[in-house]
Amino acid sequence: MPPRPRSCAAHAFTLVEILIVVVILGILAAIVVPAFAGATDESRRGAFAESLHSLIESAEIYQARTGQHIPDSSSGVFPPELLGYIRESDFEGGTPVGGVWDTEFNDSGVTSAVGVHFDGTGETQDDAYMTLVDAIVDDGDLSTGVFRMLAASRYYYVLAE
Repeated sequence: MPPRPRSCAAHAFTLVEILIVVVILGILAAIVVPAFAGATDESRRGAFAESLHSLIESAEIYQARTGQHIPDSSSGVFPPELLGYIRESDFEGGTPVGGVWDTEFNDSGVTSAVGVHFDGTGETQDDAYMTLVDAIVDDGDLSTGVFRMLAASRYYYVLAE
């Protein structure tokens, strides 16, 4: 007796098997996606620290060449004295963590400082978030060290007391 030809249905997946695979993929996605979201925040903090470091170096080079500290600027407004030291678009484009760049001179209890002002422009970060930034830049305490909170929503690297 010759073998009977098998139908295509015998080689196909059932609806239940497909649903089980979809559920498993959903569970795996639920585990992996939050891990990537954390990596994004971590990379933004690192990018902020690098950008801040560039701004600090620019301010220090300016001071070494001119003998003067960077003058105070309005938040988000490029100080013309930094022309040639840092790109205007990097300063005025905002920071990687939100807010805008700012310089302080004889204000907020310091002689000279550069940092971020969360003035409602873009995303705003709280003290807990900026403490994580401080751990990268300084000592992890916003009330001490060279990177600290000078006023509400203002986090600066102090160049001179």
